[in-house]
Amino acid sequence: MSYLLESLTRKVDVDNLILNTIDRVLVLRFGRTSDVVCMQLDEIIAKSVRDVSKFAAIGLVDADAPEIQSYIKYFDITLIPATIFFFNAHHMKMDSGTPDHTKWIGAFHSKQDFIDVVEVIFRGAMKGKLIVTCPLPKERVPKFELLYGNI
Repeated sequence: MSYLLESLTRKVDVDNLILNTIDRVLVLRFGRTSDVVCMQLDEIIAKSVRDVSKFAAIGLVDADAPEIQSYIKYFDITLIPATIFFFNAHHMKMDSGTPDHTKWIGAFHSKQDFIDVVEVIFRGAMKGKLIVTCPLPKERVPKFELLYGNI
C-alpha cells in the first residue's frame, strides 16, 4: 500500500512538506516499507487518505534514509513505526496515556481509529491547541512494551 502514498527520503522534502502544509494536519509516518507493523499502518493510512483529504496531508518517511537521520534524532524515534503530527509547521502533541506525547508509536487498530485521531488533532489545532487528548479508549492505544521494530 505504501506505493499509493508520498514517500520521503530527503530532509529537504520533509522540510518543504512541513512548511507548505497550511491549515491541514500533516501526518508523517516514520518507518520502513519492509517492516510488518509499518505495512499494517500503511494499509490503514492508504484506506483513510480519501476520508481525511480535506483536513490532512500524509507523507511516509523512510527511517533508514541517511538524510532523515536528523529527524530521527530530533524526535527521538527509537521504535517504528512512529507517526508525528504537524499543523501549520507546529509539532502537534497528543496525550494518549503513554509516557511520550510527541508521537504515536505502532499501528492503529482500524481505519476509524486513525481518522478519529487525525480529526481530533485538526479540531484542536483549529482552536489553537498544541496538545490534544487522544480520542481512543486505552485498550486501543499501542503499548510501548509491545515489540515494534527498533531503529
